[in-house]
Amino acid sequence: MPAEESSAARGRDRSRATSAISRALGPPLLPAGGAPLPAGLALRVRPAAGPRRPPAARSRTSGGPRSPRGGGARRLYEQARRAWDRPLTAYYLILGAGLLITVLGLVMVYSASMIKALELGKPGTYFFRKQFLAAVIGAGLMAAAARMPVKLHRALAYPLLMGAVFLMVLVQVPGIGMSVNGNRNWLYLGGPFQLQPSEFGKLALVLWGADLLARKQDKRLLNQWKHMLVPLVPVAFMLLGLIMLGGDMGTAIILTAILFGLLWLAGAPTRLFAGVLGSAGLIAFLLIKTSPNRMSRLDCMGASEPGPGGSCWQAVHGIYALASGGWFGSGLGASVEKWGQLPEPHTDFIFAITGEELGLAGTLSVLALFAALGYAGIRVAGRTEDPFVRYAAGGVTTWITAQAVINIGAVLGLLPIAGVPLPLFSYGGSALLPTMFAVGLLIAFARADPAAKAALAMRRPGVRWKTMRRRVKKRPSGER
Repeated sequence: MPAEESSAARGRDRSRATSAISRALGPPLLPAGGAPLPAGLALRVRPAAGPRRPPAARSRTSGGPRSPRGGGARRLYEQARRAWDRPLTAYYLILGAGLLITVLGLVMVYSASMIKALELGKPGTYFFRKQFLAAVIGAGLMAAAARMPVKLHRALAYPLLMGAVFLMVLVQVPGIGMSVNGNRNWLYLGGPFQLQPSEFGKLALVLWGADLLARKQDKRLLNQWKHMLVPLVPVAFMLLGLIMLGGDMGTAIILTAILFGLLWLAGAPTRLFAGVLGSAGLIAFLLIKTSPNRMSRLDCMGASEPGPGGSCWQAVHGIYALASGGWFGSGLGASVEKWGQLPEPHTDFIFAITGEELGLAGTLSVLALFAALGYAGIRVAGRTEDPFVRYAAGGVTTWITAQAVINIGAVLGLLPIAGVPLPLFSYGGSALLPTMFAVGLLIAFARADPAAKAALAMRRPGVRWKTMRRRVKKRPSGER
């Protein structure tokens, strides 16, 4: 009995100690049913946690969370942007746009010149065959220019300039030079072939001016205005003088645009650039003001009627041809204006016949091709570190873009008729040959880019497999 009493006393003491600790720590903990826990288990129970949050609903698809709306369009945009930034984008744009403009020009020359050839007593394919022959020769020149190294292009600068100046002087010699449409800028080569040396003067100014500015930049002389202007501006004015002796102001405008493009790329100060531009504008104003023919062309801007004596006949019928084309044109070969209504339908105003036969869709396609060619040329000039490539690519791009704008603006009635052909598109072998060589220049410059070189090397047969094998051999392995 004493043992039982002692054990009971110990139990009472343990219970009193537990109760005292429970009071000191807080209120007694209760189980889920509300009944108090045994005294010996009160300290071993953790406080009840708060209500649990429901688990996040899992996606039914195994590919993770759904993409936001517009993800497909954004993905296509990113893919297009990556493709646009590839090293060979400029190369393919120049090659594709140049060839497409030339091929479409051949088709339109055949369609627009058929009636004119029959009027002259020639076969219907007379002008097309001459243009096709010039295009074949031009394709060879373009391929040769595209394969030439940059050093060889620079070596051609001075011989080409001297040859162009010599031929332009020969034009002014009586008995050698010929006058076409009032402009004495042609050399007779025998048979049906003629040559216009001023077209090669554009290419000569681009190559010679680019080489001159590049050499001066290497010697850090372009910071001085006299080195920037001399001898570039005097030589350009000499070429302009030889051209204006023949009365061809349209070609003189293109040559002036090339000169301004080279000065702009060379970083000419604004005051110097404005001074040269103002001088050229003053000379052009005097030449236009003193010529009744040029003044009549200026008066025909935006004309809607032929006017007295038919002074604006060509400008108005060019608008008629564009207006009658509609969205998709009257059909290839179905032009009405080329039946004697529109003068020069296969040369200066071939864009109007394109709008009449192919409609707005055809004219916008031509504009898009010229825009792509111009963008690619600017991209080549902007991404290179070679000063000669930058000046030459910028000069060629200025030449082709300015001539296209002047021709199309004249057809639309927004600019006076300057008598310049649409590059790569209008009839004329003298204009087509140097222009295709200039396109070959742009292709060569696009190929000369280091990233483009590497991309083209990877496309050669056998190179990719050998490169992959070398990469596999050099790859480190964790096995022994």
